[in-house]
Amino acid sequence: MKTNKKIAILGAGESGYGAAVLARKQGYEVFVSDMGEIKEEYRSLLQKNNFAFEEGKHTEAEILNADEVIKSPGIPDKAPLIKKLHEKGIPVISEIEFAARYTNAFKICITGTNGKTTTTMLTYHILQKAGLHVGLAGNVGKSFALQVAENDFTHYVLELSSFQLDGMFDFKAEVAILTNITPDHLDRYGYDVNNYIDSKFRITRNQTGADAFIYCADDTLTTEALKTRTIAATQYPFSIKTEAGMTAFLKEENLNINLNNNLLHMSIFDLALQGKHNLYNTMAAGIAARIIDIRKDVVRESFSDFKNIEHRLEHVMTVHGIEFINDSKATNINSTWYALECMQKPIIWIVGGVDKGNDYESLKDLVKTKVKAIVCLGADNAKIIEAYKDIVPEIVETRSASDAVKASYEKGRKGDVVLLSPACASFDLFKNYEDRGWQFKKAVKGL
Repeated sequence: MKTNKKIAILGAGESGYGAAVLARKQGYEVFVSDMGEIKEEYRSLLQKNNFAFEEGKHTEAEILNADEVIKSPGIPDKAPLIKKLHEKGIPVISEIEFAARYTNAFKICITGTNGKTTTTMLTYHILQKAGLHVGLAGNVGKSFALQVAENDFTHYVLELSSFQLDGMFDFKAEVAILTNITPDHLDRYGYDVNNYIDSKFRITRNQTGADAFIYCADDTLTTEALKTRTIAATQYPFSIKTEAGMTAFLKEENLNINLNNNLLHMSIFDLALQGKHNLYNTMAAGIAARIIDIRKDVVRESFSDFKNIEHRLEHVMTVHGIEFINDSKATNINSTWYALECMQKPIIWIVGGVDKGNDYESLKDLVKTKVKAIVCLGADNAKIIEAYKDIVPEIVETRSASDAVKASYEKGRKGDVVLLSPACASFDLFKNYEDRGWQFKKAVKGL
């Protein structure tokens, strides 16, 4: 395909580089621009493949001359350059939107405030085990655009953040999963939870009756939002509280998935993913698998042998009877609520980082009954200390993973658990949540 169209790509990370490769393949003139410093891995790839690119700036004249712009999900719509592009009527889209134009693959798409990565990875695991030619992309795996350019997958499992969904217009998910909605990233949504809810529901955009929408019927914000929306797709609700009308439900300690009166059931004790929150994730992935007719024995086997993702309730090791768990991926209150809720031992809780407007009140009951000490790991811990100073006898402040681990170990006793579940972003002291998790694990192994 040949075109004289110019495409500008803002952000030169995984999605930006992938979009550049696909755009060139489709005949676009490509310009890549990154306001920050480009990682060496991507800089060398851009150079090796002779892409026009810049870093440390955005040359507006070049970008405003594009026919279309693909932006990194990390760039907010209120950024001055994005506003100028909108004013000029230049379309600004996500890499996901762009890549979907050039594939006819079947797409299972997962969003939600919490549980989306685990659900995505489990769904991908099931499809792989079933022998499907499947790609993993979005917030996990390689760039969707790069895979569309270089592979011929018949299926994709895509984890989609609200930021990615905001840049999607003609995209359609054949199967859409909404794990749950709790207030998050409100700084990007005018501190109005309804804007965030609208963003999440974009996953149902362009769906028809032939498509599927899988959602948690126990999630209040989801079910309330459904009352005011018309969803064209066939709906598949799941619940651990009720059976009536549910596609997936709990009964006598069995997980049940009932699709077209064809029942799959499995003891919850045989599931690789334990804990209430993981029952939801398992149900969602299982419904998606059964919708595309993956055999029940394959689904059951996948449920039992799945290995969870790094940095999500990841057991690191036990040192002198004290268990250390890395839940660095818990960057909001609700993720941490699940982590605290499923712990069965006295907790030394490592918490803190960049607060995204957290309401710590919702954790108070759990903290009061389960947490014996708090170790703050952040540049500014005032809100955390204020919230819990009257209910947790010991609160200490640290500014490195090493110091946080040492302080936790000193306060721990045999039978305790040290839980890194920060409820906050990591950018004050770390590169990202992975860096925070890796430093935590390194410090634990150094004890």
